[in-house]
Amino acid sequence: MDGYPPNREARSLEEAFFAKESADLLEKLKQKARREERRQAMREVVPNADDAFLDHLLDIGLTPETVLALVLVPLLMVAWADGKIDRREREALLKAAAERGVAPGSLPHQMLQKWLEHRPDSGLFEAWKRYARAVWGTLGETQRRAVQVRMIDLARGVAEAAGGFLGLGSKISDVERAVLDEVEAELS
Repeated sequence: MDGYPPNREARSLEEAFFAKESADLLEKLKQKARREERRQAMREVVPNADDAFLDHLLDIGLTPETVLALVLVPLLMVAWADGKIDRREREALLKAAAERGVAPGSLPHQMLQKWLEHRPDSGLFEAWKRYARAVWGTLGETQRRAVQVRMIDLARGVAEAAGGFLGLGSKISDVERAVLDEVEAELS
């Protein structure tokens, strides 16, 4: 006999070791694929964000649905500020939602439709404020500024959608301005 051929136990140990290594590697590959799927889903809701920002959102437990809520709730509150939603405000809100990947028939779209038909109670806005504060503290200054500018622009677009009379005067009512100021204060 040349050398020491592995006995049955040694071969068994070797096979078990490589099976464990293969299983660990396979699990890591699966986790990476799931992460990439989640990042891609998040990218549809937060377009133009870099991978590091998307990973941060995922790491703090956000999902595309919660990010959508963070974006859409202030827009809803602005739209409902005067007690009713105008057709143009509705269109602006639906457009903002569609641009974030809210597909007709999806659960987020159904929730949005419900909120457009029946004014959400103030608890929704309060929940948004608490959640926004929690998320806000985890973002870097550049990320906070980018999110703030985008959200205020979207909310202002909803407010301006139905404002003014015959193109005269401010397009944003006093009550809408108050909600915009409140949103901006939360994001400062």
